Amino acid sequence: MTKPSLEKATFAGGCFWCLVEPFDTRPGIESVISGYTGGFKENPTYEEVCSDTTGHYEAVQITFDPAIFPYEKLIEIYWTLIDPTDAGGQFHDRGSSYRTAIFYHNEEQKQIATRSKQQLDASGKFSKPIVTEILPAKTFYPAEEHHQDYYLKNQLHYKMYKKGSGREDFIKQNWGKEKDLQKLREVLSPMQYNVTQENGTEPPFRNEYWDHEEDGIYVDIVSGEPLFSSTDKYDAGCGWPSFTKPLVDKQVKEDLDTSFGMRRIEVRSAYGDSHLGHVFEDGPVDKGGLRYCINSAALRFIPKDELEEKGYGRFKYLFEK
Repeated sequence: MTKPSLEKATFAGGCFWCLVEPFDTRPGIESVISGYTGGFKENPTYEEVCSDTTGHYEAVQITFDPAIFPYEKLIEIYWTLIDPTDAGGQFHDRGSSYRTAIFYHNEEQKQIATRSKQQLDASGKFSKPIVTEILPAKTFYPAEEHHQDYYLKNQLHYKMYKKGSGREDFIKQNWGKEKDLQKLREVLSPMQYNVTQENGTEPPFRNEYWDHEEDGIYVDIVSGEPLFSSTDKYDAGCGWPSFTKPLVDKQVKEDLDTSFGMRRIEVRSAYGDSHLGHVFEDGPVDKGGLRYCINSAALRFIPKDELEEKGYGRFKYLFEK
């Protein structure tokens, strides 16, 4: 049963596999379900929906806490996942089931979505008009189980599909991250800015979390995305917070770093694109052998007793005995 404080948001944007990951681990998001909506066939199957005979769209339904992650932010993310000028589908997926639409659940959502669409249309970002429909929510039918959390269950195929369909390149070309560096300078300390935005490194043994032992999770100081857990933290003797693995694999990305004449693997946050630190192969063998050596300045700590309040309640299980 949905908590009184939670709301639902429903978006169609082509293949529903690709609309789960970007929302799934944001603070305040309780669940993201793939499914079908907008049509007339009860309990449709994937094959029926793809035949374009049911009137349904492939869509995702998000259960969220608006006090932590407002509907406006969901709309902002949604636009960056689609080509809102394509009336015939999305990328190489063609047909009515792959059209884009925002399904509103109340009058406030309708007004927010309409205003956002008008602003995008007026911005001149695209040479063609925005054709994404704004429609009243209808019955939502969850898709078959193997379609749920597809980006986690079939990571290789998901990455290949997202790239091969043309969606990934379109997003990079049209929705590439543009950081407001001046704003970040205002909200971050000089050390936090240097580490996250300029790939800096803070002094060992003179940083906030190197010997921190409280139970909880560590999130990106910029974006708030969950990165590491105290359950995976250990004292590596290096003077920086060390973890054996990320809390959510998809929230960190690894790149080759050849700076200072060395070859290292840099660790960055997936959505905030913050420099976090590096990963080395000298960690505990019984835990996989990796050591994620992370700058405290890139992190914000959420104590276990505040996880629910701060929108990270889905991680409470880590600390339940």
